[in-house]
Amino acid sequence: MTTKYLQAKGVVEKIFADDNKGSRHQKFTVKLKNNKSILVVHNIDLCQRVKALKVGDIVEFYGVYQWNRFGGLVHWTHKPKSSQEQHKSGWIKHCNIIYQ
Repeated sequence: MTTKYLQAKGVVEKIFADDNKGSRHQKFTVKLKNNKSILVVHNIDLCQRVKALKVGDIVEFYGVYQWNRFGGLVHWTHKPKSSQEQHKSGWIKHCNIIYQ
């Protein structure tokens, strides 16, 4: 299976409670220019939390895209944990701060 990456920009539509099962993740949806929504799943054990994030904010992101029936999700929005990992470095940009 080929890993697909997505770089996009949009408006924060909804912010969810952190997922604290296993690795902790900050989760929010972003509405893209094409009116589709993407769930962003940002690992906050490996990367700093996106600070002061609120509905209506503009964010840009790059990470691994996985399609699902709701539109999809993006994860791996951080640097690889080790040099052995095969993923490219992902990131989130919010208020001119890059989180990776």
